Amino acid sequence: MTWKSPLEGYQNVDPLPNEFNPDGKSLRNPPGPKSAAYDEFPKPIDSSNNGFDFHIYYMQHVPADAQYARELHERVRREFPELRIYRFWDKPVGPHPVAMFEVNVFNPHQTGAFFSWLAVNRGPCSVLVHPNTGEALKDHTELATWMGKPYPLYTDMLKEE
Repeated sequence: MTWKSPLEGYQNVDPLPNEFNPDGKSLRNPPGPKSAAYDEFPKPIDSSNNGFDFHIYYMQHVPADAQYARELHERVRREFPELRIYRFWDKPVGPHPVAMFEVNVFNPHQTGAFFSWLAVNRGPCSVLVHPNTGEALKDHTELATWMGKPYPLYTDMLKEE
């Protein structure tokens, strides 16, 4: 696969300084405009339905994990009512190899807030986070991010015919 340069659009700009900030470790960046990614998802993410899916996995045959996941599902519904929160599955569904529930986010602010909240509250659960670009296989594999233990997905059903 060929990747386009992440510096596309930044040709012929002044070089960045090599000076350090007062902490002596981080590099000083010149002031610049705020990235559009704070307010809108970058292409090719299609936010017409939702930008990202969070699939929260748990081991359905481990009673303590199942109980934690059920309580986490309720907590997410109470704390993030503006998100789209799907039913609690007690068995594997679709390409997912273990039980899970899904949460959808609609803008970059929700994505960051929910991601950081899950980082400290997911407990024994693993989380598959993927964008929605219209290419299901790529979204669930190449563009996916994991929190916790990654699980192999059943990707045959995601392949385009």
